[in-house]
Amino acid sequence: LLGTASSAEYEIRPIIPIPSPESPSHIPSSCLPPPAPALHISHDKHPSFSAINMASNHTSDMRIILLHYPFLSNSESIGTTSSILPMAHAFTNVPSTPLRLVNTRLFSLKPAALPLMDSGKALARSGELLIDLTTSLDLYGGSLSATGANIRNCGDCLAQAAASCRFKTAAELVIDELREGADCLREGGTKLSTAVKESEVDEEYELMGKIEEMIAPTKRAAACLEEAGAAIMQRTSLDVVGKHLIDCGEAIAVLSMKVGALDPSSSEGTLAGERMLYASQQMIVAGKELTGEKVEKPKGKSWLKG
Repeated sequence: LLGTASSAEYEIRPIIPIPSPESPSHIPSSCLPPPAPALHISHDKHPSFSAINMASNHTSDMRIILLHYPFLSNSESIGTTSSILPMAHAFTNVPSTPLRLVNTRLFSLKPAALPLMDSGKALARSGELLIDLTTSLDLYGGSLSATGANIRNCGDCLAQAAASCRFKTAAELVIDELREGADCLREGGTKLSTAVKESEVDEEYELMGKIEEMIAPTKRAAACLEEAGAAIMQRTSLDVVGKHLIDCGEAIAVLSMKVGALDPSSSEGTLAGERMLYASQQMIVAGKELTGEKVEKPKGKSWLKG
């Protein structure tokens, strides 16, 4: 730092460093820092505290730079150590990449645990009854039986997801089980398409039409269940997750009517439709629990249903 003794007012000016073989030969103008703050000292007035603070900040930056760039301390090439003062910001003020804000809010799916558990158990039972129905229809072992097995597996996945809903840290398990259940229903829809062709070959045209009506609600339920798992994975609001569960329950309700109409004279078919209808009702209740809608509590002995 140099000054003129004859002047009435002193001014601190930076000395431009001289390049050496051990230092960078050229520093781009875009990397050069703003000029060091001037410290004005007069004979009748003390320097301002703001100016002293700014100069001390530059000094602390200089010490940090010397630790990382020892070649800058070469007194032969630079002259004095203090001459690197204006270069401090050339290394410290590097543009940083803006950090991405990540929402780490944990989901509380516990309100949907009990109704979703009941829905899963009822849906699994309806799938088993559908398999029993194929025995009376003389279709056991065919694609309609495979559809019943897929529905049963979907119910098991829903029950497992409901068990994981009790814990805030088990959101990933809930996602996996919901999407696995959706895959089971989607595969069941594919098996129904094969069952339609089988009925056509057997010239069971009335049964073929009934099975064909089951395809659309099955695929709809699979899509809604997949969207519910995706909504949890994407950290969307619980209202969105609950809406997808409600849509899935409505699709299963439509499917229950189609299952009950396969063979009205068979007790297995009627019971399969009833259990599937109860599963849809409980899934809708689970969705409403997440959306915050008020659910009417059963009165009297109606809680014995299911």
